[in-house]
Amino acid sequence: MEQQQMPSETEWQVMEIVWGSNSKLTSQEIIKSMKERDTNLSPKTIRVLINRLCQKQILDYENDEKDARIYHYYATCTREECLKEKSRHFVDIYFSGNKASAFASLITGAKLTDSQMKELKKLLDI
Repeated sequence: MEQQQMPSETEWQVMEIVWGSNSKLTSQEIIKSMKERDTNLSPKTIRVLINRLCQKQILDYENDEKDARIYHYYATCTREECLKEKSRHFVDIYFSGNKASAFASLITGAKLTDSQMKELKKLLDI
C-alpha cells in the first residue's frame, strides 16, 4: 500500500468506525457514528471523506439489494495493515529508514509499565 493511498488523519476517524463495525455501513450510519464522536464535521464533509477513501481503495462498497442508491461500505484492508504502513512511512521520512533511531526516540523518556517493559524485551529477543 503506497503512502498516497493511506488515510489522512481525518479519514482515519472514518476508518476507525468502519473497522470497529461488525457489518458493512451506510454513509448515514458512518455520519451518525462520527457525530456521536463529536467530530464537528458536516455530513457533506464526511461523504467527501468516504469518497476519498473509496478512491484510495481503502473503502469499497456494495449496492443495497432493495435500493441501488444506498451503498454499504466496508474496509479493504485491516487497521493493522494500515498502521504498519503508516509506521513504515513515518520511519522512512523522519528517521531516514533507521528503525533503531525511531525506536530509541519513541521510548526515550517514556514511562513504561512493567508489563510494557516485558513486552518490549520479548519483542527485542526475537
